[in-house]
Amino acid sequence: MFDRLERLIGKENLNKLHTKTVAVVGVGGVGGYVVETLIRNGIENIIIVDADTIDITNKNRQIIALDSSLNMKKVDAFEKRIKDINPKCNVTKYDIFLNEETKKILFNNKIDYLVDSCDTVTTKIMLIRECLNRNIKFISSMGTGNKFDPTKLKIMDLKKTSYDPLAKVIRHEINKLNIKDDITVLSSTEMPVKTGIRTPASYSVVPNTAGILIADYILKDILNDSVINV
Repeated sequence: MFDRLERLIGKENLNKLHTKTVAVVGVGGVGGYVVETLIRNGIENIIIVDADTIDITNKNRQIIALDSSLNMKKVDAFEKRIKDINPKCNVTKYDIFLNEETKKILFNNKIDYLVDSCDTVTTKIMLIRECLNRNIKFISSMGTGNKFDPTKLKIMDLKKTSYDPLAKVIRHEINKLNIKDDITVLSSTEMPVKTGIRTPASYSVVPNTAGILIADYILKDILNDSVINV
């Protein structure tokens, strides 16, 4: 299934992608498109973590949200989808909420790259801290709700984020922990749209594009710019 990709990057680089393991925490609007893009571009070992069930409100932005998958656990629906795309892919799924008590379930695995695309601040902070302590490469998705312009999405250091309320909270918590390391994030420089409603509004192009950009960043980092020979 990877014939056209192999023409572009070569067999050695394709095999490199096949051997890497990526963990994605949160497989919703952002994380779902991370998984989809990784699987269709050579990653054959993936860990997915999510405790949620597919709801009708997910249908505007989440790739696994269909009439046929409503009320399914997200990790179950995604495992089925991944196997439909590439039966050779090794899928490890955890239907759990990650916190200090459950983190060992995830980190008992060998992980080459971790994507934090969850919504909970305490979990995001824990994942950042654990990845830094364990020397695991990672990228954390910041806020994509109440945003309308996908061209304002950028991969940057957490310290350089702006107009991102979630990133502001994460920066504050990271500073409290006196963490000085560079922290790679996906963030939007667009001013959030004010809706007057607490639940974030969502234009699916933004979170979906964010997921694709994160996956592209990981794939390019794994390949280390060794494939451009056209």
